[in-house]
Amino acid sequence: MEPKVMIMLGSASDFKIAQKALDTLEKLEIPYDIRVASAHRTHQKVKSIVTDATQKGTEVFIGIAGLSAHLPGIIASITYKPVIGVPADVKLGGMDALFATVQMPLGAPVATVGVDRGENAAILAAQIIGIHDADVRERLYSMRQDFFTNIKADELKLFEKIKGEYYSPRPWNETGTQDKVVKENQSSEISPRVAVISGSYSDMKVTKKVTMFLDKFNISYDSAVISPIRSPDEFERFMDLNKDTEIFIAISGLSAHVTGAVVAYTEKPVLGVPCSIRLDGFDALLSMVNMPPGVPVATTGIDAGGNAAIMAAEMLAIGDKSINEDLIRFKGI
Repeated sequence: MEPKVMIMLGSASDFKIAQKALDTLEKLEIPYDIRVASAHRTHQKVKSIVTDATQKGTEVFIGIAGLSAHLPGIIASITYKPVIGVPADVKLGGMDALFATVQMPLGAPVATVGVDRGENAAILAAQIIGIHDADVRERLYSMRQDFFTNIKADELKLFEKIKGEYYSPRPWNETGTQDKVVKENQSSEISPRVAVISGSYSDMKVTKKVTMFLDKFNISYDSAVISPIRSPDEFERFMDLNKDTEIFIAISGLSAHVTGAVVAYTEKPVLGVPCSIRLDGFDALLSMVNMPPGVPVATTGIDAGGNAAIMAAEMLAIGDKSINEDLIRFKGI
């Protein structure tokens, strides 16, 4: 069977991060391959592997690298398939690798996950493949339920340790389940393919970059300005109305709560665009990208709305010939 995911390591020392991805892909029953190639020391090898894999049907690339982590970006420059970047903590807490991975120029987006988060890269790859593969969506749904079960078990263990005299636990009913994932996307013809959510009107300049490129690729979308903190009921209604949407793009500055709220509600791919409201956007970037295991946010560079839309096009192009052709022309590959 041909691999659907190609994992590339900048160094064999990054394998401990890759192992998290391999374990997750095994659990989700997604075929994969793994190679070691340096963007700087073996550039031709990287080009050969990526070109060959693209031609043979690889759907998603995962690049894992530390230090001056240019590997995911080089992969993105060679292929029109989605590229996920995993910055590795070699020095400086991985911040050097994070900035090198996420801050890509327009036209070569890298969907960046948190430092050392190989498992989130694999889950994001599965979410991308799941856009057009109902069986993978089903397995992702089961994995999300496993996360709830594990957290509930940890909670019960914690309760057993609390011996305070005034500890007064209040019983409450909870199910922890989401609506069952449907096998066929029955409403794909009437639902927008992408939902764009801005946390504030101050983010609209970045939002316009997103919608401009979605229009360029003739991708249908819905767009709204909603804060899950200030308008939680309105936010829930928007998510419910767009439950059949294939991809979410969340745009947010400051603490970037929008992306965290969106990814909590859906097993679909969530692209995040941090905005430079304060601190040059570093606060939004770090809040957005460093998600816990199981809930990845495919983060693009600060204010990089165009790259978020291009990444969405790359994801949808896997199962859409028209978008795929437009994307190849756009990237000149």
